[in-house]
Amino acid sequence: MGQQQLLLIALAVLIVGIAVLVGINRFSTGSSSSNRDAVVLDLVNLGSMAQSYYRKAASLGGGGNSFTGWTIPTQFASTGNGTYTSTAAALSVTIVGTGNQIGNDGTNPVKVTMIVGPNSITSTVINN
Repeated sequence: MGQQQLLLIALAVLIVGIAVLVGINRFSTGSSSSNRDAVVLDLVNLGSMAQSYYRKAASLGGGGNSFTGWTIPTQFASTGNGTYTSTAAALSVTIVGTGNQIGNDGTNPVKVTMIVGPNSITSTVINN
């Protein structure tokens, strides 16, 4: 082979290598973002359950205008998206979701905290 052909082969290998690296980077970023969105969605569903418990009368198995006693149902404590824990007080529930994917810092998993009140749900992404 001539020098020109070897140069073209080397250039092609370099371009393919760069393309593979860019693809891996985009995939990992998209995977982290997707996991964060899934964890937030799970937390919103859990927050909705907590608000339903708050509004339901105590005689019907609810909280009677209190979050005290609400816990995450066991089938939702761990899903394909992550694991969830809660801390209930009288007027709010704090739910923490820890995702299955590594977040933007490169070492810790995606983590979202959601504070559920009687009429509001507020979320904070700790490591997106």
